[in-house]
Amino acid sequence: MDAATASKSDSRKRKGRSEDDDSRVENNQSGIDGGDESDRDLSLEDSLMFKDTMIALRMMRAQFPKIEKVSLQPFILRSQLYSSVKDRTQVDRELEVRLFESCLSHLFVVDFREEKEGKSQRRKSLRRERVLRIFKLNTGQDDHAIMFLDDYIAQIDHVIKKFESKEEDDAVFDWFKSHVIMSKLEPNIGHQELCVLLSAGGKVKDGHISLLMNAGVLTRQLIDPDMYWFAIPNFGLILKGLSQGRKELLSLLSRRKYKEMMLAALEKKRLRFSPLDMRFHLRDLIGSGQLKTAQTPSGIVVRVSTD
Repeated sequence: MDAATASKSDSRKRKGRSEDDDSRVENNQSGIDGGDESDRDLSLEDSLMFKDTMIALRMMRAQFPKIEKVSLQPFILRSQLYSSVKDRTQVDRELEVRLFESCLSHLFVVDFREEKEGKSQRRKSLRRERVLRIFKLNTGQDDHAIMFLDDYIAQIDHVIKKFESKEEDDAVFDWFKSHVIMSKLEPNIGHQELCVLLSAGGKVKDGHISLLMNAGVLTRQLIDPDMYWFAIPNFGLILKGLSQGRKELLSLLSRRKYKEMMLAALEKKRLRFSPLDMRFHLRDLIGSGQLKTAQTPSGIVVRVSTD
């Protein structure tokens, strides 16, 4: 068998594996609630590309590394999605649709009727979707993290348990979860709008805003003190590792003669300066364009981009 035939054969096998992976993740009922162990154990070469953004999100959630010393729910970088779904426009479009459904999934239609083939049908509620939140990261780059809403609420609840505040002030966290993050889909919010949304739960005091900031669910924008970014509590603890892991991986490949390495071998290496694993950083740097992949008869090769 010549190299071209071998490459085509490998391509067909990978396509078959990818479609099998898509089908399994799509049909896996526990794909969001905890993930399948088989999903976690899949190599990056066998789970690199997906045809659907939500399937890719579920797989990456299942494969999120276990981080020691930091309690953090799984998150996915937007750049990682770009590495796994060929059409970036599709990714952005599907994320917008999911965010829109995030808002709609909490609205109920009590007596909505529609005519279809002469019959009246009642819909009790809009379709419920697993919803998402997108966060702007303070990395100095155009980085965004994506987290399933259930995971984000769990992250907030975990921080609240360890957060010392007056019992009467704790209600602001419930107001934030019920009235703010369910209504405001953008990654930022103005001070006045924040107070208006919180007031749906009770009387808002200045101390409530400080409490939300101290808990890590809001950060004030430097260029506009009346604007806040929504934030992931405890996330600041791994921001440094994210940056250092990127530099370490790029440095590792740059030191090699041809600035490249087989993906299967590279994935097995461990990073010293990041709590996130090699698979996480590979997806990130491939999606951001700093690394390129190419298919060879021996498998996928990863090389430093020269563009």
